[in-house]
Amino acid sequence: MNWQSITFDWNQARAFLVTAEEGSLSAAARALNLTQPTLSRQVAALEETLGVTLFERVSKSLVLTEAGVELAEHVRAMGEAASRVSLSASGQSQQIEGMVTISTTDVLGIYLLPEILRDLRIKAPGIEIRIRCTNSLSDLRRREADIAIRHVEPDHPDLYARKLYDASAKVYGARSYLSRFANSQSIKDAGAHDFIGFDDNPQLVGHLRAMGLPVTEANIKLSSPSGAVAWEYVRRGLGLGIMADEIAACCPELVPAFDDLTEVYFPVWLVTHRELHTSRRIRLVFDHLVEHLRHKQPRQPHEK
Repeated sequence: MNWQSITFDWNQARAFLVTAEEGSLSAAARALNLTQPTLSRQVAALEETLGVTLFERVSKSLVLTEAGVELAEHVRAMGEAASRVSLSASGQSQQIEGMVTISTTDVLGIYLLPEILRDLRIKAPGIEIRIRCTNSLSDLRRREADIAIRHVEPDHPDLYARKLYDASAKVYGARSYLSRFANSQSIKDAGAHDFIGFDDNPQLVGHLRAMGLPVTEANIKLSSPSGAVAWEYVRRGLGLGIMADEIAACCPELVPAFDDLTEVYFPVWLVTHRELHTSRRIRLVFDHLVEHLRHKQPRQPHEK
């Protein structure tokens, strides 16, 4: 090994890595029990020593440059090696701690995650979970979240994705709403019903028509960009709505609206950044979500 080629200070490298992991100088300073100016000087000194820019400031956040992304992978390996040395010397197991942000839809956050997170708090009490509810795709590469639960497969090479299952969905209505109609409802009766819309009503109509329902945008009398609000309106009997069966199963006041409607399927993906997937705390949360979400996997059409 060429020892003279190692010209940087480990404390500076550690300051850089923690800043990259925590997402801000202030959070990194708290994690290392340093002042923010001290930490900032260490990161700046590392940039000067290596002759590269490691962070760019986007709005109020720090985002890794291409050089920073590459360096973080190597420094993270150094950090894990240093941790193993410390643990070996002390004879103690590492306590996994820190923040992990999960991006998901508000409906999943309300109906599926509470039980899963309760078990996670018992398994890893040192991990702090922040739930970022959004119906749009979080930009994991900009560190808006560490892990995302998505219904589309990401196409960026920096992201690691694992398909968990294909969720089934139907059109549901509250018993109180459907009781206003005398007979069992068929898909041909859909045009007589009110529907609750989400963020993109033309897209929703397209999905419903693809399922065989003769509806138009005129059938959507009420909508909300919040999936949780729209679903609550369905529960309160204000109209029909399409929803995953695993969510509808949490609401006994709801039943499938049409007897002859074939259920549809959509994928459930768990996504993280390739670098973050090597982080102990994020890997633990990722694996926990895989295990518990898969337990909710519905029976597939070919299964008996």
